[in-house]
Amino acid sequence: MKLSMPLMYAGNPREAADQVGELEKAGLDTVWVAEAYGFDSPTLMGYLAAKTETIEIGSAILNIYSRTPGALLQTAAGLDNVSGGRAILGLGASGPQVIEGFHGVPYSKPLARTAEVIDIIRRGLKREPLTADGQFHLPLTKEHGAVTGLGKPLKLLTRPERDSIPIYIAALGPKSVEQAAEIADGWIPHLFHPEKAHLVWGDSLEAGKAKRPGDLAPLEINANAMVAIGEGPETKALLDFARPVFALYVGGMGAKGKNFYNDVAVAYGYEEEAAKIQDLYLSGKKKEAEALIPTDWLEAANLVGPASYVKERLAAFREAGVTNLGLTPATEDPAATIAQVKEWVS
Repeated sequence: MKLSMPLMYAGNPREAADQVGELEKAGLDTVWVAEAYGFDSPTLMGYLAAKTETIEIGSAILNIYSRTPGALLQTAAGLDNVSGGRAILGLGASGPQVIEGFHGVPYSKPLARTAEVIDIIRRGLKREPLTADGQFHLPLTKEHGAVTGLGKPLKLLTRPERDSIPIYIAALGPKSVEQAAEIADGWIPHLFHPEKAHLVWGDSLEAGKAKRPGDLAPLEINANAMVAIGEGPETKALLDFARPVFALYVGGMGAKGKNFYNDVAVAYGYEEEAAKIQDLYLSGKKKEAEALIPTDWLEAANLVGPASYVKERLAAFREAGVTNLGLTPATEDPAATIAQVKEWVS
Protein backbone atom coordinates (compact mmCIF):
# COMPACT_ATOMS: atom_id res chain seq x y z
CA MET A 1 0.00 0.00 0.00
CA LYS A 2 1.36 3.41 -0.99
CA LEU A 3 1.08 6.39 1.32
CA SER A 4 -0.04 9.78 0.11
CA MET A 5 -1.08 13.07 1.61
CA PRO A 6 -3.37 15.90 0.56
CA LEU A 7 -1.50 19.19 0.61
CA MET A 8 -3.10 21.03 3.51
CA TYR A 9 -2.84 24.78 3.43
CA ALA A 10 -4.68 27.67 5.02
CA GLY A 11 -3.83 30.87 3.21
CA ASN A 12 -0.22 30.15 2.20
CA PRO A 13 0.23 27.05 0.06
CA ARG A 14 3.92 27.84 -0.51
CA GLU A 15 4.70 27.19 3.15
CA ALA A 16 2.82 23.89 3.05
CA ALA A 17 4.57 22.87 -0.16
CA ASP A 18 7.97 23.58 1.37
CA GLN A 19 7.32 20.83 3.94
CA VAL A 20 6.81 18.13 1.30
CA GLY A 21 10.56 17.56 0.92
CA GLU A 22 10.77 16.22 4.48
CA LEU A 23 7.73 14.03 3.91
CA GLU A 24 9.34 12.65 0.76
CA LYS A 25 12.41 11.66 2.78
CA ALA A 26 10.12 9.98 5.32
CA GLY A 27 8.71 7.72 2.62
CA LEU A 28 5.62 9.53 1.33
CA ASP A 29 4.81 8.20 -2.14
CA THR A 30 2.30 10.75 -3.44
CA VAL A 31 1.17 14.29 -2.67
CA TRP A 32 -2.25 15.47 -3.83
CA VAL A 33 -2.98 19.13 -4.56
CA ALA A 34 -6.60 20.25 -4.32
CA GLU A 35 -8.32 22.83 -6.49
CA ALA A 36 -11.72 24.03 -5.37
CA TYR A 37 -12.11 27.78 -5.72
CA GLY A 38 -8.88 28.92 -4.09
CA PHE A 39 -5.44 28.77 -5.67
CA ASP A 40 -5.14 26.65 -8.79
CA SER A 41 -3.58 23.19 -8.55
CA PRO A 42 -1.12 23.11 -11.50
CA THR A 43 0.88 26.09 -10.26
CA LEU A 44 1.48 24.41 -6.91
CA MET A 45 2.18 21.08 -8.58
CA GLY A 46 4.87 22.67 -10.73
CA TYR A 47 6.37 24.26 -7.62
CA LEU A 48 6.39 20.86 -5.91
CA ALA A 49 8.07 19.26 -8.92
CA ALA A 50 10.99 21.64 -8.49
CA LYS A 51 11.22 21.02 -4.72
CA THR A 52 11.11 17.18 -4.83
CA GLU A 53 12.81 14.28 -6.59
CA THR A 54 10.84 11.04 -6.30
CA ILE A 55 7.35 11.75 -4.97
CA GLU A 56 4.34 11.47 -7.29
CA ILE A 57 2.43 14.73 -7.68
CA GLY A 58 -1.29 14.48 -8.30
CA SER A 59 -4.17 16.89 -8.83
CA ALA A 60 -7.11 16.13 -6.54
CA ILE A 61 -8.95 17.33 -8.39
CA LEU A 62 -9.05 19.37 -11.59
CA ASN A 63 -12.65 19.77 -12.65
CA ILE A 64 -13.65 18.82 -16.20
CA TYR A 65 -15.63 21.99 -16.93
CA SER A 66 -13.42 25.05 -16.45
CA ARG A 67 -10.67 23.87 -18.83
CA THR A 68 -11.10 22.44 -22.32
CA PRO A 69 -9.87 18.89 -22.97
CA GLY A 70 -6.95 20.40 -24.86
CA ALA A 71 -5.99 22.60 -21.92
CA LEU A 72 -6.15 19.63 -19.54
CA LEU A 73 -3.91 17.71 -21.95
CA GLN A 74 -1.39 20.56 -21.98
CA THR A 75 -1.43 20.74 -18.19
CA ALA A 76 -0.92 17.00 -17.75
CA ALA A 77 1.90 16.86 -20.30
CA GLY A 78 3.60 19.95 -18.90
CA LEU A 79 3.49 18.74 -15.30
CA ASP A 80 4.76 15.33 -16.29
CA ASN A 81 7.70 16.96 -18.06
CA VAL A 82 8.81 19.28 -15.26
CA SER A 83 8.43 16.46 -12.71
CA GLY A 84 10.33 13.94 -14.80
CA GLY A 85 7.37 11.59 -15.20
CA ARG A 86 5.82 11.89 -11.74
CA ALA A 87 2.46 13.47 -12.56
CA ILE A 88 -0.95 11.99 -11.77
CA LEU A 89 -3.99 13.64 -13.30
CA GLY A 90 -6.89 13.58 -10.87
CA LEU A 91 -10.15 14.67 -12.52
CA GLY A 92 -13.71 15.07 -11.34
CA ALA A 93 -17.01 16.71 -12.11
CA SER A 94 -16.93 18.72 -8.86
CA GLY A 95 -20.42 20.10 -8.24
CA PRO A 96 -22.81 22.85 -9.31
CA GLN A 97 -21.74 25.12 -6.43
CA VAL A 98 -18.19 25.45 -7.79
CA ILE A 99 -18.79 24.95 -11.51
CA GLU A 100 -21.68 27.38 -11.81
CA GLY A 101 -21.06 29.59 -8.78
CA PHE A 102 -17.34 30.20 -9.35
CA HIS A 103 -16.60 29.36 -12.98
CA GLY A 104 -19.94 30.40 -14.47
CA VAL A 105 -20.15 27.26 -16.60
CA PRO A 106 -23.28 25.07 -16.86
CA TYR A 107 -23.01 21.84 -14.86
CA SER A 108 -24.32 19.33 -17.36
CA LYS A 109 -23.73 15.78 -18.59
CA PRO A 110 -20.86 14.98 -16.18
CA LEU A 111 -20.54 11.32 -17.17
CA ALA A 112 -20.41 11.95 -20.91
CA ARG A 113 -18.01 14.84 -20.50
CA THR A 114 -15.70 12.82 -18.22
CA ALA A 115 -15.49 10.00 -20.76
CA GLU A 116 -14.82 12.41 -23.61
CA VAL A 117 -12.15 14.34 -21.72
CA ILE A 118 -10.25 11.21 -20.65
CA ASP A 119 -10.41 9.73 -24.15
CA ILE A 120 -9.08 12.94 -25.69
CA ILE A 121 -6.26 13.29 -23.12
CA ARG A 122 -5.11 9.71 -23.59
CA ARG A 123 -5.04 10.00 -27.37
CA GLY A 124 -3.50 13.45 -27.13
CA LEU A 125 -0.59 12.14 -25.05
CA LYS A 126 0.11 9.74 -27.92
CA ARG A 127 0.17 12.83 -30.15
CA GLU A 128 -2.92 11.87 -32.10
CA PRO A 129 -4.99 14.73 -33.57
CA LEU A 130 -7.51 16.10 -31.08
CA THR A 131 -10.86 14.89 -32.32
CA ALA A 132 -13.81 13.57 -30.36
CA ASP A 133 -14.21 10.44 -32.48
CA GLY A 134 -12.15 8.10 -30.33
CA GLN A 135 -13.13 5.08 -28.27
CA PHE A 136 -16.40 6.51 -26.95
CA HIS A 137 -17.69 8.11 -30.17
CA LEU A 138 -19.57 10.70 -28.16
CA PRO A 139 -20.36 14.02 -29.80
CA LEU A 140 -18.78 17.04 -28.22
CA THR A 141 -20.67 20.29 -28.53
CA LYS A 142 -19.29 23.78 -28.27
CA GLU A 143 -20.73 23.98 -24.77
CA HIS A 144 -18.78 20.88 -23.75
CA GLY A 145 -15.37 22.15 -24.83
CA ALA A 146 -15.48 21.00 -28.43
CA VAL A 147 -12.33 20.34 -30.35
CA THR A 148 -14.01 19.12 -33.55
CA GLY A 149 -15.93 21.03 -36.16
CA LEU A 150 -14.20 24.32 -35.27
CA GLY A 151 -11.13 23.90 -37.44
CA LYS A 152 -8.51 21.41 -38.52
CA PRO A 153 -7.70 19.00 -35.64
CA LEU A 154 -4.19 19.49 -34.28
CA LYS A 155 -1.92 17.21 -32.30
CA LEU A 156 0.20 18.15 -29.30
CA LEU A 157 3.11 20.25 -30.56
CA THR A 158 5.67 19.02 -28.02
CA ARG A 159 6.65 15.44 -27.24
CA PRO A 160 5.37 14.35 -23.79
CA GLU A 161 7.59 12.85 -21.12
CA ARG A 162 5.33 9.76 -21.16
CA ASP A 163 2.67 8.77 -23.65
CA SER A 164 0.43 7.64 -20.78
CA ILE A 165 -0.18 9.41 -17.47
CA PRO A 166 -2.27 7.86 -14.66
CA ILE A 167 -5.75 9.38 -14.63
CA TYR A 168 -7.83 9.16 -11.46
CA ILE A 169 -11.50 10.06 -11.14
CA ALA A 170 -13.00 11.47 -7.95
CA ALA A 171 -16.48 9.98 -7.81
CA LEU A 172 -19.26 9.16 -5.33
CA GLY A 173 -22.47 8.47 -7.24
CA PRO A 174 -23.20 4.91 -8.45
CA LYS A 175 -22.91 5.72 -12.17
CA SER A 176 -19.78 7.84 -11.77
CA VAL A 177 -18.07 5.18 -9.65
CA GLU A 178 -18.98 2.55 -12.24
CA GLN A 179 -17.45 4.79 -14.88
CA ALA A 180 -14.26 5.20 -12.83
CA ALA A 181 -13.94 1.43 -12.46
CA GLU A 182 -14.38 1.04 -16.21
CA ILE A 183 -12.12 3.71 -17.71
CA ALA A 184 -9.86 5.29 -15.07
CA ASP A 185 -6.47 4.24 -13.74
CA GLY A 186 -7.59 5.11 -10.23
CA TRP A 187 -10.60 6.11 -8.14
CA ILE A 188 -10.70 8.76 -5.39
CA PRO A 189 -13.63 8.31 -2.96
CA HIS A 190 -14.34 10.57 0.00
CA LEU A 191 -15.47 9.93 3.60
CA PHE A 192 -14.44 6.31 3.08
CA HIS A 193 -15.62 3.73 5.63
CA PRO A 194 -13.63 0.53 4.94
CA GLU A 195 -16.16 -1.87 6.45
CA LYS A 196 -19.17 -0.24 4.80
CA ALA A 197 -17.78 0.94 1.48
CA HIS A 198 -19.07 -2.15 -0.29
CA LEU A 199 -22.63 -1.24 0.73
CA VAL A 200 -22.32 2.02 -1.20
CA TRP A 201 -20.04 1.23 -4.11
CA GLY A 202 -19.59 -2.54 -4.32
CA ASP A 203 -22.08 -3.14 -7.13
CA SER A 204 -20.89 -0.11 -9.10
CA LEU A 205 -17.25 -1.17 -8.86
CA GLU A 206 -18.02 -4.69 -10.01
CA ALA A 207 -20.15 -3.45 -12.91
CA GLY A 208 -17.41 -1.09 -14.05
CA LYS A 209 -14.64 -3.65 -13.71
CA ALA A 210 -16.63 -6.09 -15.83
CA LYS A 211 -16.39 -3.61 -18.73
CA ARG A 212 -12.80 -2.53 -18.04
CA PRO A 213 -10.53 -2.74 -21.12
CA GLY A 214 -7.83 -5.39 -20.95
CA ASP A 215 -5.04 -2.88 -21.57
CA LEU A 216 -5.75 -1.05 -18.30
CA ALA A 217 -4.02 -2.20 -15.12
CA PRO A 218 -6.16 -3.07 -12.08
CA LEU A 219 -8.00 -0.09 -10.61
CA GLU A 220 -6.09 1.86 -7.95
CA ILE A 221 -8.08 3.26 -5.02
CA ASN A 222 -6.98 6.31 -3.03
CA ALA A 223 -8.86 6.94 0.23
CA ASN A 224 -8.02 9.53 2.87
CA ALA A 225 -7.77 9.34 6.66
CA MET A 226 -6.44 11.32 9.60
CA VAL A 227 -3.65 9.61 11.55
CA ALA A 228 -2.44 10.03 15.13
CA ILE A 229 -0.64 7.28 17.03
CA GLY A 230 -0.76 7.26 20.81
CA GLU A 231 -2.30 5.97 24.02
CA GLY A 232 -4.84 7.72 26.19
CA PRO A 233 -7.96 9.83 25.76
CA GLU A 234 -6.02 12.84 24.52
CA THR A 235 -5.16 10.96 21.32
CA LYS A 236 -8.71 9.71 20.82
CA ALA A 237 -9.97 13.26 21.29
CA LEU A 238 -8.12 14.22 18.10
CA LEU A 239 -10.94 12.57 16.17
CA ASP A 240 -12.98 15.67 16.92
CA PHE A 241 -10.73 17.56 14.49
CA ALA A 242 -12.38 15.57 11.70
CA ARG A 243 -15.92 16.53 12.68
CA PRO A 244 -16.00 19.91 10.89
CA VAL A 245 -14.92 18.31 7.60
CA PHE A 246 -17.50 15.51 7.82
CA ALA A 247 -20.22 17.99 8.80
CA LEU A 248 -19.30 20.35 5.96
CA TYR A 249 -19.69 17.65 3.34
CA VAL A 250 -22.65 15.75 4.79
CA GLY A 251 -24.48 18.91 5.80
CA GLY A 252 -23.35 21.75 3.59
CA MET A 253 -22.24 20.51 0.18
CA GLY A 254 -25.51 20.97 -1.65
CA ALA A 255 -29.18 21.50 -1.04
CA LYS A 256 -31.50 18.78 0.19
CA GLY A 257 -31.75 16.04 -2.38
CA LYS A 258 -28.64 17.31 -4.17
CA ASN A 259 -25.84 16.42 -1.76
CA PHE A 260 -23.78 13.42 -2.90
CA TYR A 261 -22.01 13.18 0.47
CA ASN A 262 -25.28 13.09 2.37
CA ASP A 263 -26.34 10.23 0.11
CA VAL A 264 -23.19 8.35 1.10
CA ALA A 265 -23.95 8.82 4.80
CA VAL A 266 -27.45 7.44 4.23
CA ALA A 267 -26.07 4.44 2.34
CA TYR A 268 -23.70 3.75 5.24
CA GLY A 269 -26.76 3.41 7.46
CA TYR A 270 -26.72 6.87 9.04
CA GLU A 271 -29.99 8.06 7.50
CA GLU A 272 -31.40 9.69 10.64
CA GLU A 273 -28.14 11.40 11.52
CA ALA A 274 -27.61 12.58 7.94
CA ALA A 275 -31.00 14.33 7.88
CA LYS A 276 -30.42 16.06 11.20
CA ILE A 277 -26.87 17.09 10.29
CA GLN A 278 -28.06 18.65 7.05
CA ASP A 279 -30.92 20.51 8.73
CA LEU A 280 -28.61 21.92 11.39
CA TYR A 281 -25.81 22.82 9.01
CA LEU A 282 -28.02 24.57 6.48
CA SER A 283 -29.64 26.57 9.28
CA GLY A 284 -26.21 27.81 10.43
CA LYS A 285 -25.87 25.54 13.48
CA LYS A 286 -22.55 24.05 12.40
CA LYS A 287 -21.26 23.04 15.83
CA GLU A 288 -24.45 21.17 16.59
CA ALA A 289 -24.19 19.44 13.22
CA GLU A 290 -20.59 18.43 13.95
CA ALA A 291 -21.61 16.88 17.25
CA LEU A 292 -23.98 14.52 15.44
CA ILE A 293 -21.35 12.94 13.19
CA PRO A 294 -21.41 9.27 14.31
CA THR A 295 -18.33 8.50 16.38
CA ASP A 296 -18.10 4.98 15.00
CA TRP A 297 -17.83 6.46 11.49
CA LEU A 298 -15.01 8.75 12.60
CA GLU A 299 -13.22 5.86 14.25
CA ALA A 300 -13.54 3.60 11.21
CA ALA A 301 -12.59 6.24 8.66
CA ASN A 302 -9.44 7.39 10.47
CA LEU A 303 -6.32 5.94 12.10
CA VAL A 304 -6.35 7.45 15.57
CA GLY A 305 -5.31 5.50 18.65
CA PRO A 306 -2.64 3.09 19.90
CA ALA A 307 -0.21 1.53 17.43
CA SER A 308 -2.06 -1.78 17.57
CA TYR A 309 -5.35 -0.08 16.63
CA VAL A 310 -3.78 1.93 13.81
CA LYS A 311 -2.36 -1.30 12.39
CA GLU A 312 -5.85 -2.81 12.50
CA ARG A 313 -7.25 0.14 10.59
CA LEU A 314 -4.47 -0.12 8.01
CA ALA A 315 -5.43 -3.75 7.48
CA ALA A 316 -9.09 -2.75 7.11
CA PHE A 317 -8.30 -0.19 4.41
CA ARG A 318 -6.14 -2.72 2.60
CA GLU A 319 -8.90 -5.34 2.84
CA ALA A 320 -11.35 -2.82 1.36
CA GLY A 321 -9.14 -2.53 -1.72
CA VAL A 322 -7.33 0.72 -0.94
CA THR A 323 -3.96 0.81 -2.71
CA ASN A 324 -2.91 4.37 -1.88
CA LEU A 325 -3.86 5.65 1.56
CA GLY A 326 -3.96 9.42 1.91
CA LEU A 327 -2.90 10.43 5.42
CA THR A 328 -3.36 13.70 7.26
CA PRO A 329 -1.14 13.54 10.37
CA ALA A 330 -2.63 15.21 13.45
CA THR A 331 0.78 15.24 15.12
CA GLU A 332 3.60 17.62 15.94
CA ASP A 333 6.00 15.75 13.64
CA PRO A 334 4.17 14.70 10.47
CA ALA A 335 7.31 13.31 8.85
CA ALA A 336 7.96 10.99 11.80
CA THR A 337 4.36 9.80 11.69
CA ILE A 338 4.59 9.06 7.97
CA ALA A 339 7.86 7.18 8.50
CA GLN A 340 6.25 5.05 11.23
CA VAL A 341 3.22 4.13 9.12
CA LYS A 342 5.45 3.53 6.11
CA GLU A 343 7.33 0.91 8.10
CA TRP A 344 4.06 -0.88 8.87
CA VAL A 345 2.77 -0.97 5.30
CA SER A 346 6.07 -1.86 3.60
